[in-house]
Amino acid sequence: MSRGISELGVHRGMFITLEGVEGSGKSTQAELLKDFLFKQGRKVSLTREPGWGALGRLIRRLLLEEKDLELDPVAELFLFCADRTQHVRDFILPRLKDGEIVICDRFTDSTIVYQGYGRRLELDLVERVAREAALGLKPKLTILLNLPVKLGLSRLEKREGNTKMDEEPLEFHERVRQGYIFIAQKEPKRVKIVNASRDVFEIQQEIRNIVLGHLAK
Repeated sequence: MSRGISELGVHRGMFITLEGVEGSGKSTQAELLKDFLFKQGRKVSLTREPGWGALGRLIRRLLLEEKDLELDPVAELFLFCADRTQHVRDFILPRLKDGEIVICDRFTDSTIVYQGYGRRLELDLVERVAREAALGLKPKLTILLNLPVKLGLSRLEKREGNTKMDEEPLEFHERVRQGYIFIAQKEPKRVKIVNASRDVFEIQQEIRNIVLGHLAK
């Protein structure tokens, strides 16, 4: 049984995640959203997965940067989840309990679509492990930046520091995108699809409107 929320206490803040295929602009939009909310006088933190903290930085290097290291898909799944458990326990939950808005660039949905749909691991296993790794924490709101895969990958050609995941074949990324769409169809109240093929600030305005609407509830 997931511990997290019951064991570590009910949180008072709001947990927002941004998801999308490679090149969808998540990091840029997350940063813009954080700055907007901060200027409104709200307590807000921005983080990402994988990569928070000492363990997270080590895991991120193994997962995404060590291009000579071939990980078994199951090993990859458990490394992502190990990163998440420490991240939730030591960073996210304490801030939520303190009433902060926490914005996270990727979370459990990424694990489900990349390892479940992309890697084609057994979906029930991936969902169960991902849920346990999050210690029972689920986003109140997820912004899905929806973008055609070929457009996203073309954007990566202009970006430095591409990861191993960026270099997966087109078919892999197409399965990931379809996985995201399926999750959004199953959970329309939580997952809001935003067209990410538009101007950066037009996208950001839509995201702000969605977030402010949730905060007003």
